[in-house]
Amino acid sequence: MRRVTLLTTDQPMDRHAFERLASEAITLIPERFRDAMTNLAIVVEDEPTTELLREMGIEPPDSLYGLYSGTPLTERGWDDGNRLPDRITLFQRPIEDECWDDDEVCAVIGETLIHEVGHYFGLSEDEIEAIEDQYWRVLDGPDESGAEA
Repeated sequence: MRRVTLLTTDQPMDRHAFERLASEAITLIPERFRDAMTNLAIVVEDEPTTELLREMGIEPPDSLYGLYSGTPLTERGWDDGNRLPDRITLFQRPIEDECWDDDEVCAVIGETLIHEVGHYFGLSEDEIEAIEDQYWRVLDGPDESGAEA
C-alpha cells in the first residue's frame, strides 16, 4: 500500500515524487493509446507563466494543469518527418494546490494527461469535454431519480 502524504502550501511535494506520480498516472491512459504515442515528451514545470495564462485568457484564481504543444496527429502529412517531440507540460503547483494527498495528485495528473493526449490525437476541446462528461457520468452513476448524472 502506498503511503498517503498530505500536501500543504508549506510543504510542496518534491519534483521527484511528483514525477513518480506522473509516471504512475501514464498507466491510466488506455494501452492502445499509450502504444500510439510516439515522439511525445511529458515534462513537469512549476507553474504556467503569467504570459501564458494571459494568452489563454485564464484569470486568477483559475490556473492551468497541463498544456499540449505540437502538431496533432490529424494535422500531419505524409511528408511530416524529423521533428522535435511534441510536448505535454504538467504544471505541478496548480495541481498540488487542488489536491489533498498523493492519490488525488495522481488522479488529477491522470485526468490532465488524458485531456492533453486527446489534443495530441487531434481532438478538439469540445470533443474532449464531451468524452470527459460521459466518463464522469459513467463514474457517478444514476442520481436518486435513476437518471444518469
